Amino acid sequence: MTTSATWGVVSTIKAPADEIIQFAAYHLDLGAAQITICLDDDNPAAQQALEAHPKCQAIRTDRAYWQDLCGYRPKKHQFRQAMNASHTYAQSQGLDWLAHIDVDEFLCPDRDIAQSLAALPAYLQVSRVSPCESLCLEDQPHVDPRLTYCKARPGPEQSSRELERDLYPEFGGFFRDGFISHTVGKIFVRTGLEDLHFGIHRGLDSEKRQIRDQILRDVELCHRHVESWDKWQSIMEFRLTSGSYRPELGQNVNPASGRMSKHALFTALQHEGPEGLRAFFEETCLATPRLLDRLSAHGLLRTYALELSPKVEKHFPGFLL
Repeated sequence: MTTSATWGVVSTIKAPADEIIQFAAYHLDLGAAQITICLDDDNPAAQQALEAHPKCQAIRTDRAYWQDLCGYRPKKHQFRQAMNASHTYAQSQGLDWLAHIDVDEFLCPDRDIAQSLAALPAYLQVSRVSPCESLCLEDQPHVDPRLTYCKARPGPEQSSRELERDLYPEFGGFFRDGFISHTVGKIFVRTGLEDLHFGIHRGLDSEKRQIRDQILRDVELCHRHVESWDKWQSIMEFRLTSGSYRPELGQNVNPASGRMSKHALFTALQHEGPEGLRAFFEETCLATPRLLDRLSAHGLLRTYALELSPKVEKHFPGFLL
């Protein structure tokens, strides 16, 4: 019986070089055998640092790359992400599993990921990592700045409107589980499958049907979706029009349920002026004593020491953050 499995990460990234290198160093330190970064924009500093590491590869997805891959550059970044991941998967060698995650997502395991993957049943092709969403620490003197504080998703037996309203008295019930980013997590896919295609959150077969998956119980995905009030504001318009708050993602929300799509919720709050969005941010995204206490009481508080700077120094010595 195999007791360990080799695994890698693929990600399509448009971000500052220091964020890219932090992401790579963190996952190398977890034991990733291969990190493939598809650079969605020209980034010489990140490319040079990645190419100097034997376990990393940087792919510059310029016009020539897309012309060779499919004849055109997909307009939507979600399509570019999925196509890059699928292409990397098809080219992968020496790996048992490949994970597709974003630059603001960090795998946080309870034990060695290689052992967790090796323990999965041989028939399983896709394993899902559940998300937890990080909280902002700004102006919160009671927190440890070395830690990343997260809200975890309630289990099926725990999830309820009552729980949401206990955690978020004003805004609970409008959106599921208090998450403002995705709640479905990301996936590892076993290598060697024919005609495998990555979606953003799922694996698809040759007929583009979703492949059944199973939760990887020993690992959570720390999603640093909101890092600060200012940064959240600066990317709000992009997310509302093209990103994770775009209108089509809320098409299945039933208005009679009292739920709102994130697009509708944040658009309505914007119309109230800065005070509306700020009130939402302070109740749901900020690591206030009250929210930390309520999350802890329900067993939904997570704290992770990502220690990004020392891991960059270890795996990319001399790279200046």
